Amino acid sequence: MDIQYNNLYTHFIFTTLHREPIILEPHRERIEKFITGVVKKYNCKLYAIYANPEHVHFLISRSPKISEDYIAGIIEESTTKFINENKLTKFHFSWQTSASAFSVSKKDIDRVCKYILNQKEHHRKVTFTEEYEKFIDYYEKTLHWNK
Repeated sequence: MDIQYNNLYTHFIFTTLHREPIILEPHRERIEKFITGVVKKYNCKLYAIYANPEHVHFLISRSPKISEDYIAGIIEESTTKFINENKLTKFHFSWQTSASAFSVSKKDIDRVCKYILNQKEHHRKVTFTEEYEKFIDYYEKTLHWNK
């Protein structure tokens, strides 16, 4: 069956191996642009992206023909290769072996985009570990609303 319309929005968080802060500011935009190109190549749309030193947030909409796992794998593999080939980090670059993907409703797109684009300011007040624990807590409560 061919789906004519979809609302499949996903907020991804990729973390560097061992949460090492190795994405440096001089290369941040180049990495963001590369990820944007990968997303576009697979007929997805990127709404917002921000590469922090140890993690990257991005929000995309995707075709129902592409799973979150598939697009995450493509982005993980291609960015690892891109960063290492272009020597954008001091040491060998690698992502953690897992990423996070959170579904986003259409009504929350603007709020999530603002959140992603405000990462630099946000992380002056909140560490990545604190942020991630809040995400997990929020989504666990949301998923278990009927308990």
